Order: sequence, then structure tokens, then C-alpha cells
Amino acid sequence: MLNAVRLNVLREVVRRGSFSAAADALSYSQSAVSQAIATLESEVGAALIERDRSGVRPTAAGAALVTHA
Repeated sequence: MLNAVRLNVLREVVRRGSFSAAADALSYSQSAVSQAIATLESEVGAALIERDRSGVRPTAAGAALVTHA
């Protein structure tokens, strides 16, 4: 079973388009958000977020998981 707190972090990262904005919205540090996403990716065995210069966006697996979160 996946951790509900980490799923909420993923949802906020996708909704807000950045780790920083998600951290601000959740009152977490950016490091805590990054660690939560890394742990969730490890748990599901797939990349959930694509990172690039313009921000972040969900992979297909990430989008599917957010839909069910």
C-alpha cells in the first residue's frame, strides 16, 4: 500500500508544476518534497516526474497515480 502523505506530495508537485511551489503549499522544505517523490518512485519502481529547465511534469505513470490519489 502506498503512503497517502507521499501521494499528496506527488499531487501537489503535479498541480503546482514545481517542487518549490509544492513545498510552499504543503509547508514542507523542498528537500522533504524531493525525498518524498524519490521514495514514492522507488516504491512503485518507475519514474513519476520528468524534470527539465521549464519545471516538472508527470510521466504517464505519475499522471495515472495522481488520478487515483
